[in-house]
Amino acid sequence: MSQYTFHDLLTLPNLLTCFRFVSAPILLWLAWSGLGDAFLLLLAVTFLSDILDGMAARFLHQESELGALLDSTADLLIYTTMAISIGWLWPDIVQREIVFIIIAIASFVLPVLIGILKFHRFTSYHTWLVKAAVVSIGIAFFILFIFDISLPFRIAAFITLLAAIEEIAITFYLTEAHSNVQSLWHIRKKFNHDPE
Repeated sequence: MSQYTFHDLLTLPNLLTCFRFVSAPILLWLAWSGLGDAFLLLLAVTFLSDILDGMAARFLHQESELGALLDSTADLLIYTTMAISIGWLWPDIVQREIVFIIIAIASFVLPVLIGILKFHRFTSYHTWLVKAAVVSIGIAFFILFIFDISLPFRIAAFITLLAAIEEIAITFYLTEAHSNVQSLWHIRKKFNHDPE
């Protein structure tokens, strides 16, 4: 694995990603304190930073393996924080939607665990389907916990499940880790139906 320096961290996309690392303990404190509105506001800002870091990386031509790794790690941290926090803030909704919440959590965690088992590192595919899952679960999360409307979250949980299945298939297909993979179809086309 490559060794990174502090200087490698000091790009605008990586600093935007690091904002999520700083936000996680604050989100936990807000949730523990019962400050649901402040929690949702800061969470919205963390989601915005997630969108902006990728845009900045592409626009500034600063896409890197370190950036992909930081982004995946920050996402996992924020989703774990969300899973813990909603139990404190909205236990009734969590109890009602527990099956779909478990599907969403498992869909984010299982591909990471399988990637670590195979490649001994985080996989940072950032597939199109994962991006669709993140957007849909992000929007549906706010609809569920602000307006108590379940259907968008249930659909988003299904999208995250599809994204997880694709990520796991990519992990099984590849013989070494790659980052920023558009889809299973793209990776198969790239390697001519024959993994490296």
